[in-house]
Amino acid sequence: MFRTSAAALAALLVAAPAIAEPVAYDFDKSHASLVFSYNHLGYSTTDGRFNDWNGELVIDQETPANSKIAMTVNVDSLATFWGERDAHFKSADFFEVEAHPTATFVSTTVEKTGENTLSVAGELTIKGITKPATFDVTINTIGEHPMAKTPAVGLDAKTVVKRSDYGMDMFVPYVGDEVTISFSAEALKAK
Repeated sequence: MFRTSAAALAALLVAAPAIAEPVAYDFDKSHASLVFSYNHLGYSTTDGRFNDWNGELVIDQETPANSKIAMTVNVDSLATFWGERDAHFKSADFFEVEAHPTATFVSTTVEKTGENTLSVAGELTIKGITKPATFDVTINTIGEHPMAKTPAVGLDAKTVVKRSDYGMDMFVPYVGDEVTISFSAEALKAK
């Protein structure tokens, strides 16, 4: 009886599908961008980017709720393609870079919302102020990278925040309070 049960258990284990583990990824910064945009006086959309940031990404394809992301941004790397504006944004009127050199986002929940879409909620900290933020994420592709021959993921994420929530209300409402943050990236399986 014991031998038969052991054999049946062994057969069941061999036949059972393997449970996929969460996979950690490293961002390929040569194919990634972290940008923001806002309305300027109703005349135009002004945009900028952060050139220096680091992130940790873990994806669980079978159970997306187990996925997570954490980002740290060097705020001094801000670039709006106009030096005087960059200096003003880094001053105490806006980011106050000397006192608050980094901004962070740490996910708290990940929810699958469609075949290739996710809602990633978390805590966004800017200028020492932490508020909830939710990114709408589209997974562009996930699979073996055709050149690197390793598992890879490509994604686009977007959210809208109010800069006044983070102590940056100068020129509101004339210069838009709502700021769109967009992140696009490729990432390769961590070695």
